[in-house]
Amino acid sequence: MTINKPSQRSWLRFIGSWLTPLIALVVWLGFWPVPIQPVAWQAPTDAGHTAPHAPNTRLAGLQQWPLPEGQEGPEHITAHRGQVYTALANGDVVRLGPEGQLDKLANTGGRPLGLEISPDGTLYIADAMKGLLAMRLEGGASTLKPLVTEVDHPVPNDPIRYADAVALDVRGNVWFSDATRRFSAREVGSTFDASVLDILENSCTGRLLVLDPATQRHREALSGLCFPNGLAFSADGRSLFVAETGRYRILKVDLAALSTTRSSQGMSNVPSLKDAMDQGAARILIDNLPGYPDNLTRGENGRLWTGLTKPRSKLLDLAADKPWLREVMVRLPKALCPVPPAYGHVIAFDENGQIVDDLQDPKGAYPETTAATEVGGKLFIQSLHAHSVGWMPYSGPAR
Repeated sequence: MTINKPSQRSWLRFIGSWLTPLIALVVWLGFWPVPIQPVAWQAPTDAGHTAPHAPNTRLAGLQQWPLPEGQEGPEHITAHRGQVYTALANGDVVRLGPEGQLDKLANTGGRPLGLEISPDGTLYIADAMKGLLAMRLEGGASTLKPLVTEVDHPVPNDPIRYADAVALDVRGNVWFSDATRRFSAREVGSTFDASVLDILENSCTGRLLVLDPATQRHREALSGLCFPNGLAFSADGRSLFVAETGRYRILKVDLAALSTTRSSQGMSNVPSLKDAMDQGAARILIDNLPGYPDNLTRGENGRLWTGLTKPRSKLLDLAADKPWLREVMVRLPKALCPVPPAYGHVIAFDENGQIVDDLQDPKGAYPETTAATEVGGKLFIQSLHAHSVGWMPYSGPAR
């Protein structure tokens, strides 16, 4: 049968009606500029929730201290002389009363994350948008004081783009992480979005910085980290534990050995993690975790805690050595991005890397568990987005 010319034109219009947007979609997904420059790497095979991380519900049913309406994100919780402190997404730094009452101490104007309190009552704050800040908790009224917003070594006037965690060594030096040099939390407008971009890119530009409060000198101490998140010191103060979120692992850094580590890029450069590992100053303590480790805290009886904010994604692991696929993911609408489901999970380990406790809530009722803090028989659970402070009675690992 011969198709008449009007029918031919109708058929061509039909093809054009879906072919043009299809071509546009292919061009957009394949070639539209994206902010990331993904680096290929080999993700370890995910063992999933198997021993010592076998599924359980010990984190389910947390007791809740609600936050004021509209407030969220007790991302890091610390304690000093029995009192509990945290910071919220709106910038508030608060002290928690015995029944969860909030006493607002200050507002940073940014997004405070890591907190650490010195023996003399100075609260150090790693604010992702403001850098390293400090304030006095004792001795009367105190105001926030900016300490470090940029570093001069090895690059002069180098801004801190994502201050994340903070810890004090036995000499009083303040160690803190700049989680990424690629994605400024302030410029992106969100700590979460900036972290997602950095982890998708996986170019490992995070670094450890250190400040001597007595001299106000600060410097970069270690580079080449894949989104260094939590920091905590060993009991003897000789080692620093680092949660490397982008690689699903916990590192242990020997500070004395790090001080003599030399950069493979020349004397004027800062040693990278690879340099430190090659020269015996750093090693992987816990590898191939079933999720993304975040904050680190010290607990009782030698325990250290970290939280897994999300479980791992099979698709993201598959895309580790496929940079083009990760570019496509960034081009997708947020609703279609392969974000792992909510899954509550905190773990405790000893200084040798042995898992000593594991608490989970597979339903993820308390969202994005970033770590846990032991205070006076309670285990406070930290969270990136929760609208309450979750806690449970805790007397140690289940027997």
